[in-house]
Amino acid sequence: MNALGFSRARNANRKRFLMALALLLSVTSLAPVANASPVTIRLWHSYRGGEQQALDESVKRFEAAHPDIRVESLANPYESFASKLSTAIPNDNGPDLFIFADDRLGGWAKTGIVAPLDGKVGAAKWASFLPQTVKPLSFDGHIWGLPLAFKTLALFYNTALVKAPPKTTDELVRLAQSRTGSGSFGLAYTADNFFNHAPWYLGFGGVLFYPDGRVGLSSPGAIQSFAFVQDLSRRGILPKEPDDATVTRLFNQGHAAMVIDGPWFAAEIDRSIHYAVAPLPVVSATGKPASPFLNDEAVYVSAKALHPREALLLAEYLAGTESALIRAAVGRQVVASKAAWTDPRLQHDLFLNAFRQQAETAVPIPKRSEMLDVWEAGKLALKMVLRGSTPKAAALAAEHRFYAINPLSAPAKSPLPYLFLLFGLALGILALVIRWLAGVARRGEGKRFRLGWSWAAPAMIATFILIFVPFAIGLGLSFFRHHEGHFIFIGWANFGDILGQHRFRLTEPLSFYYSLVVTVAWTVVNLAIHVTLGLGLALLLNKPTLKLKAVYRVLLIIPWAVPNYITALLWKGMFHEQFGAINAMLKLLGLHPVAWFSSFGTAFFADVCTNAWLGFPFMMVVCLGALQSIPRDLYEAAEVDGAGAWAQFRHVTLPLLQPALIPAVLLGMVWTFNAFNVIYLVSGGAPDNRTDILIAEAYRWAFQRQEQFGYAAAYAALIFVILLGWSVVSQRIARRAEAVR
Repeated sequence: MNALGFSRARNANRKRFLMALALLLSVTSLAPVANASPVTIRLWHSYRGGEQQALDESVKRFEAAHPDIRVESLANPYESFASKLSTAIPNDNGPDLFIFADDRLGGWAKTGIVAPLDGKVGAAKWASFLPQTVKPLSFDGHIWGLPLAFKTLALFYNTALVKAPPKTTDELVRLAQSRTGSGSFGLAYTADNFFNHAPWYLGFGGVLFYPDGRVGLSSPGAIQSFAFVQDLSRRGILPKEPDDATVTRLFNQGHAAMVIDGPWFAAEIDRSIHYAVAPLPVVSATGKPASPFLNDEAVYVSAKALHPREALLLAEYLAGTESALIRAAVGRQVVASKAAWTDPRLQHDLFLNAFRQQAETAVPIPKRSEMLDVWEAGKLALKMVLRGSTPKAAALAAEHRFYAINPLSAPAKSPLPYLFLLFGLALGILALVIRWLAGVARRGEGKRFRLGWSWAAPAMIATFILIFVPFAIGLGLSFFRHHEGHFIFIGWANFGDILGQHRFRLTEPLSFYYSLVVTVAWTVVNLAIHVTLGLGLALLLNKPTLKLKAVYRVLLIIPWAVPNYITALLWKGMFHEQFGAINAMLKLLGLHPVAWFSSFGTAFFADVCTNAWLGFPFMMVVCLGALQSIPRDLYEAAEVDGAGAWAQFRHVTLPLLQPALIPAVLLGMVWTFNAFNVIYLVSGGAPDNRTDILIAEAYRWAFQRQEQFGYAAAYAALIFVILLGWSVVSQRIARRAEAVR
């Protein structure tokens, strides 16, 4: 080959190489796009039933239109949803976007939980929503969420009993009075819930907050509204102790002519009931419409979203017309999209239109963290007037409660002295450990020591992680106060406030010492009943002549086998003043029914009855097992010596029961001391938190009173100290009993 041919061949090879390289690079550059996995965004909500079904359908359509995005949808329990968001998002464990009402927006905006959207969403999008649904999402000069739907209260009425809804409260009272009697009620709603009371409160001109920040629970309009509810109750128009289940049952049985509730109530109505919905009437005394709260339900983008662009894209779709029509048809939501209301299906939907009409007079919930305390204080006032207190006294008590449960405003302190103390304590423990290890080595027990710890180490590590680490975190938390998502170190201030009683009088409910006395009384009374019933039944079941022992044992163990929250709810229903089985039995005996939760004595009795039912089977099983291990020869010898039944029990049975009974009593004491479920579910602390025990108070401080986690942790630490002290005393008692035996 000549030089020219060689050069041409070399150029051709170079071109082919460059073309192949270009092709390889192009394929390589396209490969990540072809193989890229879709972006996953996390959506949290608390929907159930039809609302969840509608949301799932909307998410499926969004994913079909956006194959590069996958949505992880997680349903959360509503009761714990807000606190979960407040703790998860700041720690980068939360969702990219979530659906919630607007009542927590102020706190979330201040703490950086949610991201502002007004600079990211165009003006045309904001104009596509009903105006009353955008305003509640505005705070501090920004808009923080896209409205999905709104919820408010309206008047449901049975069309077989009410031909036309009342236009004024005077008409409402007259109509309800005419439909009351023989176990039927003209009006039913949860009258002790401040959210449901809001239409009357605002309609009578009650003030929530004055311009200077003071709460208005004792304003003239507020007192008038409390008097109005008290009048409804005294006339017998309202059922006693109304709860959601009672209201639903009465309406479905045709025993409630009218009900005040939200759109969610429709899912509970029996199909055989013909009903309609209308706006609430005008308050005759003021001429103002009854104005319920407007609860705006919106989708928020987390301030720490991993994929904010995709999250906003999903949020805009969920708030758009297509999703709104799905949520209206399937979830029966009163949607915020303007365009959705031009659809003939919504225009002719009388149910949804009634709530849209009611929204014209509804009032957005104030975006103040103090509103969380208004709910509890308002509920206190309502329960008091329904029990017969004067409206003014109830209003003043509510105002006092509001200020008493406001978060502690202790100043921040330097943690250095505490860290030095903690460091010194750690050095002391380390010195003791080194001294102990040196003693082990000196005695030549190193091999046995290593062998023993190799067996015990897995259990010790698990115990350390599951028990000691959470305990240390909780104890450390008690030295902080939680404010708008931030934890501020305040030293011993929480303990000083609890033990120093700066907020409450010594004998007042919510006082630590008052709750401690109630807790001790609760523990002693329950333990006495548990041991007495358990031992008595064990003695009966241990009789050789008793027939059907196996049947009795199974029946008597059932209360312990059934989940205690189910048992608690059943007992609460039995103690209902108007519909409970216990009052029904009293009526059969010619006695007057008792309002069990209206006084401390009767409410405490109801709690004790429930816990006694739950607790005696454990003591019975322990005692029965111990009794069966006692040799019959001892009883025969006692009979020969002339000992009667009581002497045999005192000198044979009881001493031999002690090794099993004393640990059971100590364990039962700890369980009863912290028996949160029974108190919370049966009496709910009624009346006015007087039956709350320490653990119930700790729960309320953490989850019902502006998330005062540090204060609640201090409560828990004090409970631990009390139980630790009792355990030391009880061990000495057990050792003395063993020595005497």
